[in-house]
Amino acid sequence: MTTLTPYFTRLRVLLLLVALLVQAPAWAQSGHKVDLNKLDAYYQKALKDWDVPGMAIAIVKDDSIIFSKGYGVRHNKAGGEVDANTLFGIASNTKAYTAAALATLVDQGKISWKDKVKQYVPSLQLYSPYVTENLTIEDLLSHRAGYKTFSGDLLWYNTTYSRPEIIERMRYLEPTYGFRDGYGYSNLMYIVAGEVIEKVTGKSWENYIQETFLQPLGMERTYTSVNDLKGVQNVASPHGFDEHGKPYATTLTAWDSWNPAAGIFTSVNQDAQWLRLQLNRGTYKGKQVFSEDASRNMWTLHNPFPVSKQSEELNPSTHFTGTGLGWFLSDYQGRKLVYHGGGHEGMNSRTVLVPEENLGIVILTNSMSSIMSPIASYTIDQFLGIESGRDWSQLALDAKAAAQKADEAAAVKVIKEKKPRKSKPTMDLAAYTGTYHSELYGNATVKLKDGKLELQLEPAPTLGGTLHHLQHDIFNLDWKNDYALLHPTNVRFLIGEDGAIAAMRLDSDNPDFHFDELQFSKVAQ
Repeated sequence: MTTLTPYFTRLRVLLLLVALLVQAPAWAQSGHKVDLNKLDAYYQKALKDWDVPGMAIAIVKDDSIIFSKGYGVRHNKAGGEVDANTLFGIASNTKAYTAAALATLVDQGKISWKDKVKQYVPSLQLYSPYVTENLTIEDLLSHRAGYKTFSGDLLWYNTTYSRPEIIERMRYLEPTYGFRDGYGYSNLMYIVAGEVIEKVTGKSWENYIQETFLQPLGMERTYTSVNDLKGVQNVASPHGFDEHGKPYATTLTAWDSWNPAAGIFTSVNQDAQWLRLQLNRGTYKGKQVFSEDASRNMWTLHNPFPVSKQSEELNPSTHFTGTGLGWFLSDYQGRKLVYHGGGHEGMNSRTVLVPEENLGIVILTNSMSSIMSPIASYTIDQFLGIESGRDWSQLALDAKAAAQKADEAAAVKVIKEKKPRKSKPTMDLAAYTGTYHSELYGNATVKLKDGKLELQLEPAPTLGGTLHHLQHDIFNLDWKNDYALLHPTNVRFLIGEDGAIAAMRLDSDNPDFHFDELQFSKVAQ
């Protein structure tokens, strides 16, 4: 089903929920029963099969939490049992909170969904004057501004740039398709959306989210920044993958500039309250937080895209897919799905709503695996009474193994065909040193230290490393920090007409960051 498709990857203790792990063996649903013990066993097996350190799952049905449990450990070395109150980063599941925050402002008559963003964020300047003047709030939230997926994300990743500074630099980003004429997942548009909230309310995005949602919903142990987690107990550690594909614990980094796109940290017990609000069309315990009209608009298809051949083969019952506002939308077995995923550095998550069944599922993990999607799919099958449903976890594991085998075969082929190289830099190492400037990103410096070249990206003090010669004017970059989202990267120096180094490019096969957007030109020796 659509929830198998991977995602393209922060606030306080609640009045302790009465509903913890349900001990009853089954839940009556639409004439059949769901065996919660069977689901529990499935989750435990999946955790082991996927080699995930820890995860937590909550299921909301008919405005009640019927299942809530943690699995595994918070840290793969130090241990610490995960429970339903363990905090995880939900990353881009945050986007639904930002969309709903804007919905409250629409309800209050302070903004309209079709308002031009420029009237609230005057500094906004995009690749075209027309797009700049006509970009609406709905455009911000539905990934149709014209950029490729993850375009510009290096502006927030470990940099010191504030949200206004990131918005100022967006003018240098180039589009890959026409305005409102395609799909490209954009974290930057949600950063802009956060600025709209701040301009209209006079409050920070963080404070508005807390006052509007977290306090009314009793989400006292939900946080909007990594910085708020200092001294907080029962927090999961993120995990990356080592060279053997095994999880290793890393540390959380505060990227406050991206909070409106992906900043929330919470537990499944806490986030279950958010699911109750959503499934009740903006009402929580009888109190309206946002209107039903706003809910319907957020769950309306604003940017459709084709159902892939793979999805069609897996799920013949899926007829549409696309984005709402803060959500993805699709259909499965005659029901509408409202869902999103989240990918923090070392933590992946999934939220799925089936409104016609009054069903919501949240899965939080401290792994960069995609375990969340297949177990969400399996859970939905159980609640829909699909007796002959697939083993989604095993299906995904088989696909992963096949892809890995193909990758390994391709790598072996490359190694066999590769001829030994005997190459030296075309110039003395000192010729590569200097300051390089990117209009989009800022400066980078290359210095010679102890006979080796060292690169530093100035906007991101923790990003840089030592350059090791590969061939001609290409060097391997040995990153000085082992961040889970960083991939092998080459630094390529370009020679100008005068025979001197004129520019520098960072080449990386990285699905999360487009280093090719940086376009560094040498400006000083």
